[in-house]
Amino acid sequence: METKPRIYDSLLVEHLATNRQMAFVSGPRQVGKTTTCRNHADAYVDWDNIDDRELILAGPVKVVDRLGLNRLSDTVPVALFDELHKYPRWKQFLKGFFDTYADQVRITVTGSSRMDVYRRGGDSLMGRYFLYRMHPFSVAETLTQELPDAKRIVRPPTKVKATDFEALWQHGGYPEPFLKRDTRFSRRWHSLRLQQLVREDIRDLTQIQQIDQLELLVKLLANRSAHQLIYGNLAKEIRVSIDTIRRWVDTLCNLHLGFLIRPWFRNVSRSLRKEPKWFLRDWASIEDAGDKAETFVACHLLKAVDGWNDMGLGKFELSYLRDKERREVDFLVVRDNKPWFLAEIKHREESMSPTLRFFQDQVDAPFAFQVVIDSDYVDANCFAKPGAPIVVPARTFLSQLL
Repeated sequence: METKPRIYDSLLVEHLATNRQMAFVSGPRQVGKTTTCRNHADAYVDWDNIDDRELILAGPVKVVDRLGLNRLSDTVPVALFDELHKYPRWKQFLKGFFDTYADQVRITVTGSSRMDVYRRGGDSLMGRYFLYRMHPFSVAETLTQELPDAKRIVRPPTKVKATDFEALWQHGGYPEPFLKRDTRFSRRWHSLRLQQLVREDIRDLTQIQQIDQLELLVKLLANRSAHQLIYGNLAKEIRVSIDTIRRWVDTLCNLHLGFLIRPWFRNVSRSLRKEPKWFLRDWASIEDAGDKAETFVACHLLKAVDGWNDMGLGKFELSYLRDKERREVDFLVVRDNKPWFLAEIKHREESMSPTLRFFQDQVDAPFAFQVVIDSDYVDANCFAKPGAPIVVPARTFLSQLL
């Protein structure tokens, strides 16, 4: 299968050259974490390998000795620990390893999405690592793997190949289906990935016993991407409590089946404040064109917001806007606590949504876009000049993100 450089290659090169802290690389199952990180490692230790597991259990001194990390070198070696979070004492191991050998070796730690969950339970490693959240391929990443900088985090517009854009739309951004571009393979790959997440990740990580009911929730959520979640309705359909639904949805977010975005309510009169919107992290299997378009852009925006935050380029949030009169704008990106741009998503070009200007005036955002998926590329910078809402092709808009 063809391989393709990732923007995360550039990110790791920069991190390892400028920071002594460990690099934690987390993200969904099969997003390419191990493949990318092994490109930048001199030594690889995998908890799932029995020999490597015995080495880890023997302690940091044995690891350093076995891997030859204590020998004179003209460069600082890089050690990669994969799936280490499965070791119950993984944080204590890393704390001791880092505190003793931080000046002799650079440390990268990868794990499936579960590392995010484990990480939250009392963070004894605070100050010893930087977290990088890895996402599937996006329009911008097919064009360049260079990192943005603080002066210009938005990229110049660049025309994406029609074949790359169609492959992203049809097969999703996960490396294997995106690069293979075979419909039969993609269907089987996406189905197997979902089964593994529900049956393996949930079984191994959580204490949830009602797997059959949880699978029903996953089935319902698979058909509700880009929609508001009403916990009470889901609880009635699945016959569990509202609190149970909330916990299960949080678990599915932690395992990267999907993510929630919440309404922005500052400076918005009669705004909704509680109802989150749900998005799948894999848009490829969504049948409704409108839901797929909104999810496609949502995943691109989340990748950009997470990446800009992880690189220290500012404080970014992804929200949406809706008031009690049911006026809504799909997305609002907030930069350093101030609304930056609004985005309303359409599959095909339609007349300008009046709610864009309505909410732009309310929140005082400099930019507002109506983003159209089925529209030809235009070689013009969406962010060139603040002003009234404009219609922009997704091929142009997404090329300027991350």
